[in-house]
Amino acid sequence: MKSTDSAKCLGSKSLAICCLLLHLLLCIRPAVSQTQSPQRYLHNVDSNSNNNERLHQILKGSGAGSGATQLNWPQPPKQTVPNVKTELAKLNNTYVYQNAWPANNVKLGAVTAVSFDKAGNVVIFHRVNRVWGQTTFDNRNQYQEKYRGPIRESTILALEPATGKVQYDWGKNFFYMPHGLTVDPEDNVWLTDVAMHQVFKFPPRGGDGKPALTLGDAFQPGSGRKFCKPTSVAVLDNGDFFVADGYCNARILKYSRKGELILFWGQNTFSGISYDVAPQNFFAIPHALTLVPELQLLCAADRENGRVQCFLSSNGTFHSQYHNQLIGDRLFSMAYTPAAGGQLVIVNGPTAELGIHPEHYNEVHGFVLSMRSKQLVSKFGPNNLQFQNPHDVAVTADGNEIYVAELNPMRIHKFVHRSLAKPMSLSASKDSRDSAISQAVGGDQVPAVAVHHPSGKAILVASLMLLFAGSTFALALIFARRRKRGNQANSSATPSDLVYRKLTASTQSLG
Repeated sequence: MKSTDSAKCLGSKSLAICCLLLHLLLCIRPAVSQTQSPQRYLHNVDSNSNNNERLHQILKGSGAGSGATQLNWPQPPKQTVPNVKTELAKLNNTYVYQNAWPANNVKLGAVTAVSFDKAGNVVIFHRVNRVWGQTTFDNRNQYQEKYRGPIRESTILALEPATGKVQYDWGKNFFYMPHGLTVDPEDNVWLTDVAMHQVFKFPPRGGDGKPALTLGDAFQPGSGRKFCKPTSVAVLDNGDFFVADGYCNARILKYSRKGELILFWGQNTFSGISYDVAPQNFFAIPHALTLVPELQLLCAADRENGRVQCFLSSNGTFHSQYHNQLIGDRLFSMAYTPAAGGQLVIVNGPTAELGIHPEHYNEVHGFVLSMRSKQLVSKFGPNNLQFQNPHDVAVTADGNEIYVAELNPMRIHKFVHRSLAKPMSLSASKDSRDSAISQAVGGDQVPAVAVHHPSGKAILVASLMLLFAGSTFALALIFARRRKRGNQANSSATPSDLVYRKLTASTQSLG
């Protein structure tokens, strides 16, 4: 009996200790204010589905495992929410869309990146026939379509800026899933491939097709000295360069000219909520990089936090950030121009919530943001309409020309500043937007459908030709009737000398 009583007593004590520990754990958990919105991207998702596991893996990546830093997120400042649709309508369209650019014989897949070479050509990176879909990567970020081999066609095209004709092309039989492209001051070409998890430096115009420098292990995602779906590269004048190790590790790394690691910074914010409370130096996919030489800054497009973060290029120290509620919660890329005292040209993207929160109004445009005032100066889009899935943007140093790479429709767009653009009497019709947005949170998924903008110049020429033909026919008919009447008058009576002189004078006048 004593042993039984002792066992019962021991069991009661164990239960009490467990309850006490559970209570302590609940008390230790950081409190979440009701003023904070729930975690983004995870609304209405079935916790038992395979899709949920994939979504969690895409959001966390290999750089945000169980050991990720737990943050006590600061309270967001109270802001007056503007009427986004009304405020967007107030922005001026300062850039004119060039419908007939590039040339019609330029065939493209999903265009992922755009830059300029030293000759001023527009250099683009495209995926030809590859599409980033739901099954392209597994839960460990391993590429699942390696059996298809590299893309056989040229993935890099250089287009003449005036006509859009191809000046040169290269990049056959090498890349699997193109992403980022940058041409450095020495005309070297830097490229990232998210399937191969690698960064490549090629000689000018591709050289002999072999990279001069390769970073990362082929098809081996990881952290440390490995990459996991790297997104972009930026190169300083001295040859040092930065890599945005974007989709998984959410960090930026700085290397010497020879490829030696100097420093790195950044952590993943996918455990957080949104841009207005995300702390500095944290990223939700650093998706693109640009340099601000005058201020010695490196700026990164913090894609899912909808903001641009800028850091001192010398040591990675946080300097400033830029966001506007009219842009929304997704910011895919930006490019810097020193025009007008320094501006960021930005492209956002369709909302990540896929209709779950219809009150979060979103329009997909290009935006011009002043770095001095941190205010939006203007917006732009194809024929002053919206984009569907813009992915990258480049702007000339003088700010007069902007080029936008778009995943779907598979296009490279050109815009010219209104002060330099030729007047256009016709505009191309808006692209069909009937297909549902299929771009996932972690990737660049698009339907494999190419839509080409109709040429307004071709329509104008055809209209003028028809008008000329109609006018010529009408004049010929009038002259024929007049001649017939004159012949009838001649047959009825012989004209006098005075009438003859009048007819002669009339004929000379008509001539």
